[in-house]
Amino acid sequence: MESSSPLAGSHFCEDLGIELISYLDGKAIIALTVQPRMTNRFGMAHGGIVSTLADQAMGLAWRSAAPDRKPAGTINLNVNFIAPAKGRLRAEANVVKIAGRCAFCEGHIYGEDGSVISSMQGTFGIRSNNAG
Repeated sequence: MESSSPLAGSHFCEDLGIELISYLDGKAIIALTVQPRMTNRFGMAHGGIVSTLADQAMGLAWRSAAPDRKPAGTINLNVNFIAPAKGRLRAEANVVKIAGRCAFCEGHIYGEDGSVISSMQGTFGIRSNNAG
């Protein structure tokens, strides 16, 4: 990851191979190619991988809308598993609203054929502008 990427310095994202595709104006798109080490006993992406992709995409979406604000963490993450996930996955997230110290986001994860793999919603804490 290049140093100007909002994923720079995230060893976890780097280890998983998460790629930044788009990050602008309250929207983010990231991708991940599922590796054998990321699968469950049925050969599909483990739910934790799908959830991580959802969390990361929504977190990036809100940060692209408010780059001057600092993250305080995920408050709530809801991932609806619609279909088995394998191959290359693409997560698209957008900000629904930023209100006070919370950002509300939503999105979908798509399979390599363009089908919806999961839907997602999340609430993210934001530190105040003067907090350290």
